[in-house]
Amino acid sequence: QVQLVESGGGLVQPGGSLRLSCAASGFSLDYYAIGWFRQAPGKEREGVAYISSSGSNTVYADSVKGRFTISRDHAKNTVYLEMNSLKPEDTAVYFCAADRSFAVIQGLTGNKDYDYWGQGTQVTVSS
Repeated sequence: QVQLVESGGGLVQPGGSLRLSCAASGFSLDYYAIGWFRQAPGKEREGVAYISSSGSNTVYADSVKGRFTISRDHAKNTVYLEMNSLKPEDTAVYFCAADRSFAVIQGLTGNKDYDYWGQGTQVTVSS
């Protein structure tokens, strides 16, 4: 079955850390750029971090810059989102998506019909 599966979400206190994983099954992520997105209740989905297929280029939203790190492990066919210094406003469902185009996954072309989406993982930051 071809799919992306996110994991690693949970409940964490403000200032804490989590590492999310986006694992692919049924296909190789080697030629895909990956984006992490999040959606909080009542808010629009927003892009959080992006990584090119080679892993040499990364882009972050201003709201997470310096706190979140996106990385990928080709051998494990997995992309990670390391989240540090978490804030209550980071609370959301986090999704990963894959597309062959780094420009598309960043939303630079206006095309949001990405090749693959995961089902999401809940992150709650609360004391």
